[in-house]
Amino acid sequence: MGGPFTSKSFTATLPNTIAAKYRKSLQRHPFLLFGLPFLTTIVAGSFFLTPATALRYERHDRKNQRVTHEEAMGLGQNRRKVNMKDEYYRLQAKDLENWEQRRVKRLPGEVDGVME
Repeated sequence: MGGPFTSKSFTATLPNTIAAKYRKSLQRHPFLLFGLPFLTTIVAGSFFLTPATALRYERHDRKNQRVTHEEAMGLGQNRRKVNMKDEYYRLQAKDLENWEQRRVKRLPGEVDGVME
């Protein structure tokens, strides 16, 4: 016999336990006893997590809608009243005949459309 540090296989130490029987049959049918339960867990987890993820995004969208709606309502409070006669006279006061066309400065590398 060997010394105290000789290795014995797991199935040899406890041959009649459920774990030993599972390990022995796992060697014969690895996909059926390991791969199939693993893939089933992945697919089932996907189905269970889909509603939770949808709920998360729905809450996020509702929060953003609420903020934009409040902002939209807040915009109308500080506006000045527009009177057509006042706007007409304000535009009449401007000198619309004397103006100069200016090109907008382009970003570096941007095509400015000038034909050479």
